[in-house]
Amino acid sequence: MLDKYVSQTNYRSYDEFIENFKVDVPGNFNFAFDVVDEIAKSTPEKTAMVWCNDTGEKRVFTFAQMKYYSDKAANFFRSYGIKKGDPVMLILKRRYEYWYCMLALHKIGAITIPATHLLSAKDIIYRNNAADVKMIVCVSDDDVLEHVEKAEPKSSSLLHKASIGVKREGWLNLTEEIENASSEFARPVGDQGTSNEDTMLIYFTSGTTGMPKMVKHNYIYPLGHILTAKYWQNVEDNGLHLTVAETGWAKAAWGKIYGQWLCGAAVMTYDFEKFIPKDLLEVIQESKVTSFCAPPTVYRFMIKEDLRKFDLSNLKYCAVAGEPLNPEVYKQFYDATGLRLMEGYGQTELTVVLATFPWMEPKPGSMGKPAPGYDIDILDPDGKPCEVGEVGQIVVYTEKRKPVGMFSGYFRDDALTEKVWNNHVYYTGDTAWRDEDGYFWFVGRADDIIKSSGYRIGPFEVESALLEHPAVLECAITAVPDPIRGQIVKATVIPTKSYIPSEELAKELQEHVKRVTAPYKYPRIVEFVTELPKTISGKIRRVQIRENDDNG
Repeated sequence: MLDKYVSQTNYRSYDEFIENFKVDVPGNFNFAFDVVDEIAKSTPEKTAMVWCNDTGEKRVFTFAQMKYYSDKAANFFRSYGIKKGDPVMLILKRRYEYWYCMLALHKIGAITIPATHLLSAKDIIYRNNAADVKMIVCVSDDDVLEHVEKAEPKSSSLLHKASIGVKREGWLNLTEEIENASSEFARPVGDQGTSNEDTMLIYFTSGTTGMPKMVKHNYIYPLGHILTAKYWQNVEDNGLHLTVAETGWAKAAWGKIYGQWLCGAAVMTYDFEKFIPKDLLEVIQESKVTSFCAPPTVYRFMIKEDLRKFDLSNLKYCAVAGEPLNPEVYKQFYDATGLRLMEGYGQTELTVVLATFPWMEPKPGSMGKPAPGYDIDILDPDGKPCEVGEVGQIVVYTEKRKPVGMFSGYFRDDALTEKVWNNHVYYTGDTAWRDEDGYFWFVGRADDIIKSSGYRIGPFEVESALLEHPAVLECAITAVPDPIRGQIVKATVIPTKSYIPSEELAKELQEHVKRVTAPYKYPRIVEFVTELPKTISGKIRRVQIRENDDNG
């Protein structure tokens, strides 16, 4: 399958890779039809996914079954009026239904909006109205169902809601509906068919200057992840790849479907409620996972186990991304397994931009070197290229070529798109420096984004939640380094006159944030102050708060 889209797949060096790698993009490419269904036709029994959960259930899906269920799901969606261009939100955690529902929506030409189960009703209302969501498909967890139900009255575009196996008033039973649907679904043609520039996916991603942005990807986006899977994660044909990610995050698109299936690898999906390192290692051992990708937080927990007790002999390659890797974690994992951790960097808006590719010697903590197709530089605040060792913002030049898989812009927000992507230069918002060997080293977010345990948290969202509490007059959210989670959220709060700072009040504010927004966003540290540092124009200087923390 890979040979259809990449003329050369094997390289002897990084330089040869940069010089010769190229993706051949066909007209009207549709991943569901042109990859999944074609594999199902040529090798129907080829394994597409091995799924298991933390209660002992296990299922193996072939590509023929993925075609069968995605055709049924497409007919289900269509029977309830979902058509080309209609946004549908999937809140399916790591349930296997996510995969064939996603493929079904691709076949119809609908817009898929993956979302995390951690969203509150307020989060769902915002997303429904921002994107005109027509249907929500979710897991049957009581909390998720209740949040969707609370959001429904304030979501004018929402027509239907469905859940796995649910028997609840006002809900469609997804399991029964798909089972009863026809398994014959013909590829739409003409105006009903998809084109490369049609919107296929929208990801909501956190920012610091407003509510989450809507990152828009078109139908050639999956082809961009050939780079991600083949050359960073180093997946193999007939191998089994496991990326630790919930389907609500873009990391799932990076590691759990597109590039892996294009390369002929099966996807390992471990559906768990609580992350227990020992259980994950047992899954890797028992399922004979061959390649693995996770954020540094996961590796930090894994090395606390006695890795030598597990048979990881089938594991041949490990990748890491999400935040800088601590060299000590790299060393301990290598000493225990003999496997090098190959770091990479990208964004929801992009595919893999920088990485430690197979021909390169890892430098623990470095993001690696630029991927082919990406014209990368580091610019200072005046827009001039930085010298070696100088910190600046990572940018992508797009005048000569737009990288395959790069986003189309922010949905319904041309002004924001123009702000970050103008004059053929895309500003990532991430700062870094480059060493004398051409390796890039991450410094931080230009816009103060917080990365905690692999989650991206926008300060604005947490600040907005805190300001809803009557005890909060003003507040600022910043990141504090943490040896386990990478970073944790800190709230610096000016209380209103009627409230006295106390441990009890701090706990009350923490619980408040958990209730009104996603629980993972709550501030683990709450500090009460009488004033916040501000610029002359009145903007809060988060950088000064961080500096004060660093200085004790």
